[in-house]
Amino acid sequence: MKTNTEKFGVTPHQPSLWTRADALKVRADDPTTTQPLVRADFPVLSNDVFIWDTMPLRDLDGNVTSVDGWSVIFTLTADRHPNDPQYLDEDGNYDILRDWNDRHGRAKMYYWFSRTGKNWEFGGRVMAEGVSPTAREWAGTPILLNDRGEVDLYYTAVTPGATIVKVRGRVVTTEHGVSMVGFEKVKPLFEADGKMYQTEAQNAFWGFRDPWPFRDPNDGKLYMLFEGNVAGERGSHKVGEAEIGDVPPGYEDVGNSRFQTACVGIAVARDADGDDWEMLPPLLTAVGVNDQTERPHFVFQDGKYYLFTISHTFTYADGVTGPDGVYGFVADSLFGPYVPLNGSGLVLGNPSSQPFQTYSHYVMPNGLVTSFIDSVPTDATGTQIRVGGTEAPTVGLKIKGQQTFVVAEYDYGYIPPMLDVTLK
Repeated sequence: MKTNTEKFGVTPHQPSLWTRADALKVRADDPTTTQPLVRADFPVLSNDVFIWDTMPLRDLDGNVTSVDGWSVIFTLTADRHPNDPQYLDEDGNYDILRDWNDRHGRAKMYYWFSRTGKNWEFGGRVMAEGVSPTAREWAGTPILLNDRGEVDLYYTAVTPGATIVKVRGRVVTTEHGVSMVGFEKVKPLFEADGKMYQTEAQNAFWGFRDPWPFRDPNDGKLYMLFEGNVAGERGSHKVGEAEIGDVPPGYEDVGNSRFQTACVGIAVARDADGDDWEMLPPLLTAVGVNDQTERPHFVFQDGKYYLFTISHTFTYADGVTGPDGVYGFVADSLFGPYVPLNGSGLVLGNPSSQPFQTYSHYVMPNGLVTSFIDSVPTDATGTQIRVGGTEAPTVGLKIKGQQTFVVAEYDYGYIPPMLDVTLK
C-alpha cells in the first residue's frame, strides 16, 4: 500500500534534525552573522499604525516582483492608540510599549506600494472587515499568479484555532498608485492534524502558521512550507541521542528540553491552483532545541535548497541559546538531509547589546534581508527603549556553500524588485 507521499509522486523522507550539538556552536556577536546596530533615531513608516512581518509580492519561484513598475509589500498591521485610555499610564502619557505588545490580537493584513523599493506609500486593508473567518490575520505570502494581476494571498487565520487559508484578488495599477480589488472569498486549506503536527488540544502553546508556497525548481510541483510543532501531547516528547547529537562530555543533560518541539512543515498540492493540499512529514525538526521555527522560506541557489527560518532567544530549550534572528540550513534536494549553515544554524542574529532590535527577517533570492524594528535602547544602560513597529534597515547577505556572510547594509525597508511584470 502506498503512503500519502508516494501517492503524489513524492519520495518518503525522514525529517532532518537541528540538534543540541549544532545549537551549542551558536555564537552571538560574530560579525559575520550579526545584524548591524540599528540607531535609536530610526524613521517610522507611519505614526498611525504599527507594522511588523513584511511579505513582499513575489512569484512561485521566489522572485520579488513589481507590477507596472510598482513594488508592493504586505504587512501585519495594527492601529496605534496614543489617545486610548487603556494605553495611558497613571500620568496620562501614552504607553506605547503596552500598545505594541498587544498588537497581535488585532493584526490585519495591509499593503504598501513604492516606485523606488523604499519610501512606502500606505495602501490600506487587503480584505474588508468581516471577510477573514477569524479575528486575527497572521503572516503568509502574496503570490502574483499572472500578467492579469491575479494574486493569491496565503495567510494564517487565527483564533479560534489556526488554519492555513488563501484568498484571491487582483492588483490594479495607475500612474498614481496601486489598489487591491477582490479578496472577498477566503478558502480554508488545512489545519494541524495531531499526527504529524501538534494541535492546540495537544499543546496550548502550539504553533501552526506562516504558509510559504513555492514551485520546486527540480520537479516543478507546487509545495508549501509552514511553521509547526511535532505532534504529541505537550511534555511527552523524547530528546534522544539523535536529537542531542555529538555533544562534549558534561552536556548530555537535556533538562526540560522535551517541551521544545519546533518543526518546519511541508505540504504538497494535489492540484495546479493550490486549492487542495496534502501535509507531509516535517522537513526539519528541533525537538529539544527550540520551540519556534517561524516564517520558513527557501532561497534556491547553485542547485541547493537554502532553508531559512526565524526564532527567538526565549524559545530555546534548557542548556542551549542563541540570539533572535535568522537560522538556516542547506540540502542538495528538497527533502534533505539538511545541515545547519555556519555549523550552528545561525545566519543573522541581533547583537547582544540590542537583543530585540529586529525580528521577522525574510531572506530574498538576491541576498537582501528585510525585517522590522522591534525595540532599540536609547540609553547606555538599556533600560530605556524606543519601540519600532516599522521597517528595519535591509541587510546584504552572501551565501557560499554551507556558509553565510553579512556584507552590506542598505536603507530602511529597501526591498527592490527582482523582476517587473507588465499587466495586460
